[in-house]
Amino acid sequence: MDALTERARPRWGRLLKRIVVIALGAAVAGIILVLLFSADARYIARAGIEEARLMMRRRSIEKLIADSATPAPLRQRLKLVLAARAFAADSLGLVVGKTYTTYVDVGRDTLLLVLSASRRDKLREITWTYPIVGVVPYKGFFSAARARREAEQFGQQGLDVFLRPSGAFSTLGYLSDPLFSTAMSRDTMELVATVVHELAHNTLYVKSQTPFNESFASFVGYRGAEAFFRSRHDTLDARRAAARWRDERTLDVFYAELARRLDSAYAEPLSGEKLAQVRAALFGWARDQFKGPTGQSLETYDWRWFAQAPLNNAVVIAERLYRMDLNLFDEIYLQNNADISETIRAIQIRVFTQPDRDPYRALYSRPGMKVE
Repeated sequence: MDALTERARPRWGRLLKRIVVIALGAAVAGIILVLLFSADARYIARAGIEEARLMMRRRSIEKLIADSATPAPLRQRLKLVLAARAFAADSLGLVVGKTYTTYVDVGRDTLLLVLSASRRDKLREITWTYPIVGVVPYKGFFSAARARREAEQFGQQGLDVFLRPSGAFSTLGYLSDPLFSTAMSRDTMELVATVVHELAHNTLYVKSQTPFNESFASFVGYRGAEAFFRSRHDTLDARRAAARWRDERTLDVFYAELARRLDSAYAEPLSGEKLAQVRAALFGWARDQFKGPTGQSLETYDWRWFAQAPLNNAVVIAERLYRMDLNLFDEIYLQNNADISETIRAIQIRVFTQPDRDPYRALYSRPGMKVE
């Protein structure tokens, strides 16, 4: 009879460690390969690093207010932000989470630059695709040099480009967004409107529907700011918020008409000198409007800024992102007895319960709508 041979017990701990090491190594190698061959991945990685650096500098707003070393003007602004945040949660029903409970002094005038680009012979924007937010027609840069470098590259390709500064952004409630010092230079009305605007993104955001998301947030921002100041018996800022919202609707109508004229002109194949002539004529008409009836009707904006600012397809697209069918939101607002919180809920319910992926179509199909 053969002697029995005892088999060694498998060393499961060592085997598991090897599997983990191999898996981690493969993951790191995969990340390196993606970063090497994907410009979008490198962009996201750089943006994530820059945002992490800012997050590490956060300070509690409540502690700053309690700190006697905090300058009095800053302390008053921070108190206003907390009051607006509380109003947004309690009276407007917005999702606030931990957003705007901390403050970051970024140490510069501009938080980030936002790039938009478009074909010159069509109102057709360049888009980028990112996780969670989906397809968006702009790209933000914490580095001004990188922003200008990419804008120059698009310009060399014969595209229209537009770079604009931004003092705030939203992570849609996934992170505890701090209040940045770049937002503090705004007047009290605009500061509150900015806070409410960004909190609106936490509350309702439809993937890959940037014009709807930004226009909805603009509506909530200014109508919400008006309600906030009225609750504090601050009639001056309440009237300014209402006037700014009227200006936004005026600009919405203007840019929609300019876009219609451009689309009509671009329907014919245009290039070279003919394209330049058509663009010069239409953008000249736009400047004349700012010097004339459109500009003179603005209550809170300086018409001279619009009349002198650069105009191209990318500018028109970027301006319309925040002003798309604003009268639609106001129609729903009036249907809800000018109650902003009820309006927000009505819009949420309609967008979330309709099978149509286009939120505008979902709202326009709402029973009783009068806006065409």
